[in-house]
Formats: sequence, C-alpha cells, structure tokens
Amino acid sequence: MENSPQMSFPRLNEPAPPFTARTTSGDRSLEDYRGKWLILFSHPADFTPVCTTEFIGFAKAAPTFAEMNCELLGLSIDSLFSHLAWMRNIKEKFDVEIPFPIIEDISMKVASAYGMVHPGASDTQAVRATFFIDPNGILRAMVYYPMSNGRSIEEFVRLLQAMQTSDANQVATPEGWTPGCDVIVPAPKTAEAVAK
Repeated sequence: MENSPQMSFPRLNEPAPPFTARTTSGDRSLEDYRGKWLILFSHPADFTPVCTTEFIGFAKAAPTFAEMNCELLGLSIDSLFSHLAWMRNIKEKFDVEIPFPIIEDISMKVASAYGMVHPGASDTQAVRATFFIDPNGILRAMVYYPMSNGRSIEEFVRLLQAMQTSDANQVATPEGWTPGCDVIVPAPKTAEAVAK
C-alpha cells in the first residue's frame, strides 16, 4: 500500500495559516487584513463558467461585505497574467469589475497551507474552498464545495452577519437565522443571570 503524504488542514478557532503572495493588486499577506474580517476563497481555474459566475457574485456583493468590515481575496493555481486577462474578460463580457485581489499560487503554497487541494478531486487544482478569518487572524468558518457546483454568496453574507452578531452579543443563532430574527441566549451560570 502506498503511503500518501499527510495532508494538514487548518482548524476552526485556531490562527489561520500565515501567507505572503503575489496578487492582481500587488503583494498581500494575512497580516494586511488584521483588524478586518477576510473571506479567502479558492476556485479551480480561471476562465471556467462556474468560477466566472462565482466571481461575478462576489464582485456584486463586495460593497455589502465592505459594510461589514470584510475584505475578499480570491485564489487559484493560475498565473498572475491569467488572472488579469480573466478579470478583463469578465469586465468586457459581463460589465462587472472585479474589485478584490486574486492570489497567484502556481507553487500551490497557499493552497496547500489551507488544504485547498484535494487529491480525490484534482491534484493540480484548488477545490471551491472558502475561509472566514476574523479581525484577530483566527479561522472561524470553512466551507468546501465540489468543483461542479457554485457557492451561494448570499449564504456567506448571512453567515458573516450571524458570526458578527454572535461575537457582539454572546449568543448563538438558529438554522437560517437572518438579522432581526430571534437568537439563542446561553444558559445562565449564576442566580443573578437567572433572575435577569
């Protein structure tokens, strides 16, 4: 039986793997996003139909994420020149400007650190992985989609709203929670808290 290399994946509520990478907006590192939320997301390849719809979705939602103190950062294992040509193609064909950087990760260094490459899906492409990193650099949520199906950007907006509400109010949120809905208050731990 062949020994496959041990893959390490980042874990929730631990520091996100640090990185410095070349992007379509110059060099970026995880530290650049300190004090803000960051959604780091990978896609299998530039110029593919599903990825294009996702990038258009992220681009259209970018102002909403910005209002929530959240930056977006894309990644694929394509060259910087491919990314730039793809961004231009999206602008020309769909009249949508991609307002966030895309990491060039030909070496697969960032993709490997974040567990974005799944040999069962492909040895040479990153799957549709999405990572929510909080203002302190802590990985708070990860979502993986198969290569054949696009993500729901609306769900990512909702999830970020839910996590920010939980942080601000020390509460949990039920299934499908959206702002204005009831939250779940933790069980009281003192007699005073019970009275409240």
